[in-house]
Amino acid sequence: QGQLVESGGGLVQAGDSLRLSCAVSGSTFSSMGWFRQAPGKVREFVSAINWTGGIKYYGDSVKGRFTISRDNTKNTVYLQMNSLQPEDTAVYYCAADRKVVPPTTTSSYAYWGQGTQVTVSS
Repeated sequence: QGQLVESGGGLVQAGDSLRLSCAVSGSTFSSMGWFRQAPGKVREFVSAINWTGGIKYYGDSVKGRFTISRDNTKNTVYLQMNSLQPEDTAVYYCAADRKVVPPTTTSSYAYWGQGTQVTVSS
């Protein structure tokens, strides 16, 4: 079994930065990703990273502003979010799978965290 716990969300103003963390316990995951879900919308792919950290994926809406990274010595994945905008407001979820999976679809991942709220005011 594995467990994912997100942290780092909060209320910020447009243009500010936040860093989300996803602490992993109980297993080792090859594929890890971040998704987000705003009220009334479907869950959206944000970013993903492979085991070594050498391959990263980003959704079009966050490219150039968000950076994903992972520290396997700390069993933690990070999402650095810069230049935040009101449209980034959502619950952000960490996702993981033991296999190498297609990174951008929610159905690829077997494990999910509980989510952390990010609110960006204008």
